[in-house]
Order: sequence, then C-alpha cells, then structure tokens
Amino acid sequence: MTVKELSQEARHKEALKMYALDAHELMEEIKDLPADDQKDQIQWAFEDEAEAQGLQPWELTLKYTSSPQEYEAARLALHKEAAEVLGVEWEEYCEMNNLVV
Repeated sequence: MTVKELSQEARHKEALKMYALDAHELMEEIKDLPADDQKDQIQWAFEDEAEAQGLQPWELTLKYTSSPQEYEAARLALHKEAAEVLGVEWEEYCEMNNLVV
C-alpha cells in the first residue's frame, strides 16, 4: 500500500467521523448496535448521502475534509487521474460523468 493510499484511507476515516457528528438521527438509531455494525451503518449512510448529492463517496470524503477551494482542485485532479487510468479522453470522461469544468 502506498503513502497516497494510506492518506486517502485516513482522510476517509476522518470524513466518516465528521459525517457521524452531523448525522444525529442515524446515530440515535444505531446506538445499541455493536461497534462493527455501527461502522457498517455509518459507511452505508455515507455512501447513500454521496449518491443523494450526486457525488462519488470519495468526492464526499473530499468535501468533508477540504476547504471549498481545495475540494474543487482535488476533485478535478482525481477525476483527471481516473480518466488517464481508464485511457479515456478528458472531454469524453467529463461527458460520461456529467462533470462541468
């Protein structure tokens, strides 16, 4: 595992903590579950929230752990990286993912 992956994992864990602080109703509903089940429920709710906002979970992670300016720059950089990995032209990738640049 690379340092970058560890950093992304750490960022995601922090985003989940921040999300849980905002999700009072969810936390009340799951308070009696075992810790592992609570983690799963928070993760699933986080993914559902990302989808509701029209984002990928990693984009919501960035949103929770970045300033608005940092968020946009990091989001576009990661999308560009994904396009390169997939071997798709940037314009085509933006169209496929409904990205407005």
